Amino acid sequence: MKKLELKFLNEDGKVVTISLDAPVEPADPVAVGAAMDEIISQDCFLSSGGALVQKKQARIVERNVNEIEL
Repeated sequence: MKKLELKFLNEDGKVVTISLDAPVEPADPVAVGAAMDEIISQDCFLSSGGALVQKKQARIVERNVNEIEL
């Protein structure tokens, strides 16, 4: 399963991650950056360390799970 992770810094300088399932690939860096800017400007998410104030990183993460039969 793949996720798009948007990482921000909050007012305390700590990293806050917002994860979205099933990202469109290839990711459009301009669109992702614009979406992150909009999240910051709308002030729609609050973390324990305050509002999101700066973009830090965006990445697509893939996680593979292999069940082990017992």
